[in-house]
Amino acid sequence: MRRVRDLSIVLALLAVVSLVSYRIGVNEGGRSGGAPFNMSVMNRVKSKLTELYLDKEALDDKRMMYGAVEGMVAALDDPYTVFLPPQENKSANEDLAGEFGGVGISLGYKDKNLAVMTPLPKTPAERAGVLAGDLILKITDKNKNVERDTGGITLSEAVELIRGRPGSEVTLKLVREGKAEAFDVTLKRESIVVPSIELEWMEKQGKKVAWIKLYKFSDRLYTEWPEVAEQIKRESNRSDFGGMVLDLRNNPGGYLEASVLVASDFINQGVVVTQESSDGKKEVYEVDPKRRMLLAEKMVILVNGGSASAAEILAGALQDYNRGKLVGEKTFGKGTVQKPENFVDGSGLHVTIARWLLPNGKNIHKEGVTPEVEVKYERDEKDVKKDNQLDRAVEVLLSG
Repeated sequence: MRRVRDLSIVLALLAVVSLVSYRIGVNEGGRSGGAPFNMSVMNRVKSKLTELYLDKEALDDKRMMYGAVEGMVAALDDPYTVFLPPQENKSANEDLAGEFGGVGISLGYKDKNLAVMTPLPKTPAERAGVLAGDLILKITDKNKNVERDTGGITLSEAVELIRGRPGSEVTLKLVREGKAEAFDVTLKRESIVVPSIELEWMEKQGKKVAWIKLYKFSDRLYTEWPEVAEQIKRESNRSDFGGMVLDLRNNPGGYLEASVLVASDFINQGVVVTQESSDGKKEVYEVDPKRRMLLAEKMVILVNGGSASAAEILAGALQDYNRGKLVGEKTFGKGTVQKPENFVDGSGLHVTIARWLLPNGKNIHKEGVTPEVEVKYERDEKDVKKDNQLDRAVEVLLSG
């Protein structure tokens, strides 16, 4: 199945041109805001550093080359457009594949501050009570001799610092809305395997309710979702079938096409999402007519501040088509598209290429999707398995 891969070749090649030009000393022209992109400045700076810098052993050509490219990309002032040196790019690819070593946090930004987008299920972060929306002020790892404030930190740098050997510890200083002071959380790293989906059956008020926990739109979902949809369809013929709760809480997104696949089982026809690029070109993703398996079954969609990107697209589309009520909290608000490019040296470029528009034309970036039934999550320290948002979602489902 095709993934989102529509980036303008010019932007993707810009990093490659910079690398090559830097190594051979060629002046490459380009225009941005009327000013030429003059590589000779970079070459002169490199020459002066080589001539004058005190610590000659620190003049590592490869590190400086990567640093120059990172700086060029960072100048765009878009935290989601990043250049990743080889090791950071490897970590990013492991994350998308669904397996890595760490504490179970998906990262993003809130007003340019490093933030928890999602505490992943059944991980050290979730067990410690880390919540979506928590701001991360500092990362401390005594074994690595790391004590790093996060002001100006990139996602790749933060990921590299937080991940580590299973069994080792990392401490995060967090700020949470509603708490007056920052607080520390020490997490023991584990080997993290992120599932894409789980299905549980609940008995409520004499009805059988399907609880679909959709964790991430990863590669695995393309094979796992059709199996789950078929199982629910079979059970929906029972007289005691009460409907479905589609749980998108703390789902950080993933592949756009995977969210369209899921939407196509709930929506009869029409546009799921439109992708609009900077040149005004629009690519429309419509319902797959070969799916449409669960069109009549009652459903409710659970969301929260950790529902982001493709998860918001799915929730917003279902809301626009009145397919089911949204319950929970306002979603994260990430409505831009990043295209990954991998280079031969192992480095990579993630660049914002477009914005996503819901069927009603709304762009959710920095806005999010607001549920019809707002319920703030209340953690019960005496019974951590208690879930007041899920309980309310089931009530809405069975009362409809």
